[in-house]
Order: sequence, then structure tokens, then C-alpha cells
Amino acid sequence: MGRAAVIELSDIGARRYAHEAMHTEFEIFCVHDDDGYARQASWAAFDLLDRMERELSRFIPNSDISRINRLAAGESVRVSRWTMECLELALAAYQETGGTFDISLGTGLEDLKLLPRDSTVRATSARVRLDLGGIGKGYAVDRMAEVLHEWEIRRALIHGGHSSVLALDAPEGLDGWPLAMGERTLAARRTALSASGLRVQGEHIVDPRTGRPANRRIAAWVSMPMDGNASPGAAAEAYSTAFMILPTVDIEAVRARHAGMEAWFLQATPATK
Repeated sequence: MGRAAVIELSDIGARRYAHEAMHTEFEIFCVHDDDGYARQASWAAFDLLDRMERELSRFIPNSDISRINRLAAGESVRVSRWTMECLELALAAYQETGGTFDISLGTGLEDLKLLPRDSTVRATSARVRLDLGGIGKGYAVDRMAEVLHEWEIRRALIHGGHSSVLALDAPEGLDGWPLAMGERTLAARRTALSASGLRVQGEHIVDPRTGRPANRRIAAWVSMPMDGNASPGAAAEAYSTAFMILPTVDIEAVRARHAGMEAWFLQATPATK
């Protein structure tokens, strides 16, 4: 996955706290007078991150996702609120993008029935294999931001592996957190950003409808405003992946349905149809 942003914080004096989870490094940058208090708040967010990983990772045998992946046709499993919300977000993005964002990678997301009231997932076939990937990281960043809010940490920035970034209120005196996205720089405030791309890991993004590598674009960046969005980080992750594959006309249709969404691309060819 590409890097959503290079974080340029050397002159801000922000405190930095880091933690390994979900096979990457998460960081919290915040501006606060009390290092002890800010550290405690950050580790409360990291504790939540660890608990979410135990539910959302397909690499943990007892996680919700692993148990879903073992379902036979007709079987059901109860899952956590986090898992259900993440699956609902993924399913909505799957439907809106015509299957170009697919956490089942073509193995049959439509064969899972989500029953939120019962916190239950039911399989109609035994072939579904889920991998939340980036949307899981984006969802985790969203929930970590809620922890910081509970601790009254307002001026902060959170990222998971630089590919999923959530900028809260800006440091005093600045319009936003200074970020570099490809050749573009911006001041981010109350905004989620995500990147997908081919430069870091090669042709790892596959069109789930065909099984072929995405070759329309080299990179795609998406920003989503926090205001009015319960999970802007998760949404940005889903759409940045889909936008690596979708034609421009379909991307514009998606953007028209989401107030404040912005997108940037590095094209693989001079023109995209």
C-alpha cells in the first residue's frame, strides 16, 4: 500500500507515541502540556487497538474474521460490535463501487448475511475468505480518535503505517497538520486520508472481479471529512483501493454522493476512460 502522507512535524513540538499492531506501526502525535497525561491517553488508544486486532485480524486463529472464514454453508457466528460495523462499512463500499472494493477478493462477499441486531454473520456458502486489510486499519484509527476525544485530547494526528491518517484539530497557530501527499502538500484538519498504490509493494492490488492486477493508476489518494462521518478513516481506505481500479466517470459518481470527499491520482497512462 502507498503512503497517504509524509508527516512533517519537526517544528511543531508535537509529542509522539508509537505502537506496533496489525503488521505495521501506528503513531499518535499530539500537542498537550502534560507528557504523562498525553502518554496515558495514547496508550489507552493503543490498548483499544490491540483489542480490535484480536477481533479483526485473519492471522489470529480465534478472531472474529478467522471464525467467519471457517464457516460452512448455513452456519452462523456471533461477532463483536467492531467486527459488525467494519463488515457493514465494507459491504456498503463493495456495493457502491460495483465490487471493486472487496474484502473477500472475489470469494463471495455476497454469500455472507449480516444480522446486526443479533451481532451475527451467516454464511450461505463455505467459500468466503475475508481479509479486512486497509479498512480494518482505517476503522481502528477512527476508534482510537474516539478514545483521545474521551481523554479531551483535541489537537492530535493518528496514522497506521502512514497509509491511513486521521488529522484531528490542528496545533495552535496552524491551519492544519502539515502533510505531503505525493507532489501535493496540505494542511489537514478534521480529515481522514488514505493512499493505495503500486510503488511500495509492486502489483499487489488486484481487481477482484477479474483476478488481474490493477494497472489503471500508480497511486490514488482519498480524503474524507470527519464532520458528518462516523468512520472517515475506514471509508477513505475503501475508496482509495477502489479508485485504483474504477474508471474516472465512476469515481466522479462516487464523489458526488459523499460531501467533502476529495481524490488525487498518479496515472499509469496519459488518459483514463
